[in-house]
Amino acid sequence: MADNKSGRDEQADNADRRQRERDILTALERNDETEPPVDERALGELETELDTLSFPVTAREVVETLGDRTVESDAGVHTVADLLPDTDQETFDEPATVRTRVQRPTIAAAMKRIVEHCQSIQQTSLGTSQREAYEKTFRALKAIDADDDDEGIQYVADWIVERIDETGTLPGSRAVRREAATFCRSNGYSVRNDEWLGV
Repeated sequence: MADNKSGRDEQADNADRRQRERDILTALERNDETEPPVDERALGELETELDTLSFPVTAREVVETLGDRTVESDAGVHTVADLLPDTDQETFDEPATVRTRVQRPTIAAAMKRIVEHCQSIQQTSLGTSQREAYEKTFRALKAIDADDDDEGIQYVADWIVERIDETGTLPGSRAVRREAATFCRSNGYSVRNDEWLGV
């Protein structure tokens, strides 16, 4: 491409087009997410209280400072200590990151259990990408309309903990997705091949 006004304009147009494509893909991914069951006002109040902490902070610091703070959802009332692991292995860069974790209490509680169980096994820790994959699997299970009791999330969390105990390592995200899909199909929930769980 020539280094003139026309070439620079074309480069800028291409960059704008690529950004729009990324924005559309992000919006499409978010359509698959379940709606946060926690009231936005309550999350805003929690975030305000989190501003008293000096970020970055560990999950343990958040639990020690705001552990008894309650968060109300469709599923009931939870404390921050119920939703975040009591560990120094997880850190939060800003209050919004904590807010994102607690806005889905069922998923947060399942992840807390897994993270804390990893601590009990030496040399086992949950990396960021693996955590994100586990959470995405739990969100897919949460999105199953017929699964009102979130039994799929509980089942898969139990399965992960059992694998850790049996092997001393975390199961890969593909194995977790495959187990979640097996749970869905055995309980009459359809899983298409083009979905996250359709491994």
